[in-house]
Amino acid sequence: MTSRRVAGVVALVTAVVGVALVIAGLTPRTSAPEPRPTVAQEAGSRPAPRSPKPQADEPGEQEDKAGVEDLVTGPLLPSAVPVSIDIPRLHVFSRLEDLGVDDDGVMEVPAEPANAGWYELGPSPGALGPAVVAGHVTWNQAPAVFFRLAELRPGDTVQVTRTDDLVAVFEVTRVARYPKTAFPTDVVFGAIDHAGLRLITCGGDYEQAAHRYTDNVVAFARLTGWHRSQQQ
Repeated sequence: MTSRRVAGVVALVTAVVGVALVIAGLTPRTSAPEPRPTVAQEAGSRPAPRSPKPQADEPGEQEDKAGVEDLVTGPLLPSAVPVSIDIPRLHVFSRLEDLGVDDDGVMEVPAEPANAGWYELGPSPGALGPAVVAGHVTWNQAPAVFFRLAELRPGDTVQVTRTDDLVAVFEVTRVARYPKTAFPTDVVFGAIDHAGLRLITCGGDYEQAAHRYTDNVVAFARLTGWHRSQQQ
């Protein structure tokens, strides 16, 4: 793979993920009917069309391809659909729903409060780029799957089990809170030189009249390794 081709891959990640997700939703369900909560609707951004998924390689093989080693840092895995996420510090284990876009072109959110969801139009966890996993913070005023996301600390572990029976192991590097009115799309969803993970939920104050939180909490993590799933 040439440097020009790798640069194109990185640019594609930016186009698919960065444009898709200016976070504004993941608001809790309320008793009064509300539009389905979305991750992108308030900012009006739209995801790019689905991009073709790369051919699967053996774990780590991508690192050895010509021209990649001077552009990519850390391990990589081939693309594979994630099926569950495990966050030991938070005592969270959740199967992952697949999140696409609705008829209006905005990102879907998990249908169940106990489930997180993977944005399937972006990178898969372990592949090059920022994989996105989103979850509700509350639901009908009760804690949901990512209620304690802000408690993560650098060094904490996040594990994602995939359909290829590999468990991608990530280490949290930082956790940040951003106002939804000034969400740093490039920082969260821009091109990166490693296999990254972004865990996203709502935070800050809850505006009762608008049925939404004022901020978003984002946990940043990077792939540090993998192992075979024991659930064979």
